Amino acid sequence: MSDVLSPDAVLAAEIGRLKVAFPKTRELYREVCALLFFRYGITPTANRLYQLVRRGSMGTPTQVLGEFWTDLRDRSRVRIEHPDLPADLGAAAGELVATLWTRASASAGIALDALRDEVEAQRAEAQQAVAAARDELARVETALEQRTAALLAAQVEVRDLDRAQAEGHAQRQALAAELERIGAALAARDREIVEVREGFSRDLEKLRATAERADERLRAAEKRALLEIDRERGTAVKLQKELDEATKRADRREADHRRAVEALQAQLGDARHQTGVLQGRLDAAQAANATLQQQLAATREADTYEARPVRAKAVTARSTAARPARTPGPPRKAPAASMPSGKTAARRKRS
Repeated sequence: MSDVLSPDAVLAAEIGRLKVAFPKTRELYREVCALLFFRYGITPTANRLYQLVRRGSMGTPTQVLGEFWTDLRDRSRVRIEHPDLPADLGAAAGELVATLWTRASASAGIALDALRDEVEAQRAEAQQAVAAARDELARVETALEQRTAALLAAQVEVRDLDRAQAEGHAQRQALAAELERIGAALAARDREIVEVREGFSRDLEKLRATAERADERLRAAEKRALLEIDRERGTAVKLQKELDEATKRADRREADHRRAVEALQAQLGDARHQTGVLQGRLDAAQAANATLQQQLAATREADTYEARPVRAKAVTARSTAARPARTPGPPRKAPAASMPSGKTAARRKRS
């Protein structure tokens, strides 16, 4: 829609202002006649006046129009009054001046028409420019709306990204806390494994020290057994049989001990993956070791007790045969660890 009003709209607006300024009908018709003739160059007619004003009867615009033309002729007539000028010459001069004024008015009307045409052309160009500007404004508004929509979408996307980033940050913090907790648990489990390994190593060292001491006792007992064998040739066969049996038992105990140690070592390897059951297996291994030690000690005592009567009988018989007149005294204490001496001999045979 154009912002430049058409001539009819401008004329209607002017007449509206005249209706407000001149409430009397005849004065209003007279002002409308002057407006049409002098401003717009339109020859007023009674019908045209009535269509524009629409007040009174059809006779009112006719009478006002007649009065307007009469008044206009009277005003356009030039009277030249001079005391020495004849009347007919004065009238002719007036007619000449009126003719000149009429021609000047016609020329002014033509110029006014040309100016009006030029103004109309400029108005048309202005309307076209306004229409083009409106089209450009519509395109700019459309582009602005599109950019605004894109901006809103981008803002929504940015908010979504910010929310996703916040959620990801919270998840990363939760995962970091979980990793720290898991790391602390693993560190505690590693420390527990190290403590268990150290405890097992100490127990193993104790077992090795005990075995070394037992070997030393066995070696000492072996020496004593060799001396006893040299002195007791008569009982060699029987003692050899007992020694073989004790050696077999010692071998079995040593194999059991070795299997127990290997089982403990296997348990130590499995403890890296099965920390939950490590303590139970370690307790079982310690109990097995204690049982083995008790069994070994009991076996040694039993072998010692079994060997004592045999050695006592042999010594008594030899003493009686060599010294029949000597008063028998208390029996000599048989050397202990005869059984371990057999075990040492068996080890020497295997080596």
